[in-house]
Amino acid sequence: MDIVIAAIGRMKRGPELELLNHYVDRLKGIGRGQGLTAVHITESLESRRKTSAERKAEEMAALSAAGKGLIIALDERGKSLTSPALAARIGQWRDDGAPALSFLIGGPDGLHPDLRRSADFTLSMSAMTFPHQIARLLLAEQLYRSFAILAGHPYHRD
Repeated sequence: MDIVIAAIGRMKRGPELELLNHYVDRLKGIGRGQGLTAVHITESLESRRKTSAERKAEEMAALSAAGKGLIIALDERGKSLTSPALAARIGQWRDDGAPALSFLIGGPDGLHPDLRRSADFTLSMSAMTFPHQIARLLLAEQLYRSFAILAGHPYHRD
């Protein structure tokens, strides 16, 4: 199973990118024994369209093109899960034969409503809004944590 993190906006060099890469490397390492075949991060530029609706529509096209397999939209209105619950859900998707899980992170205006509606699952990491760099970093850590839980690794403590 592949993991895709598709986000609007580019990560700049700095501590956020270093930490993101750290968790992605850890995810790749622990995930191999849990059926993870690859981790892909795709970045698309923020739309410069005039209205929020136009920006969301243009960004939806970019995110949709990057997504494959099951589509998980990240949105504050989504379902809030504990780390063990997220791990269980990822394990179930894996066991059900999902070829990929694509996590979609919108731009400053959020995700287009059609994209949220068409997603296989909508996940909330918080009721708060985060910049795309921080959302990506938090997601990568939670994915690593999920695969560590699935592997029975002591990283996560209850």
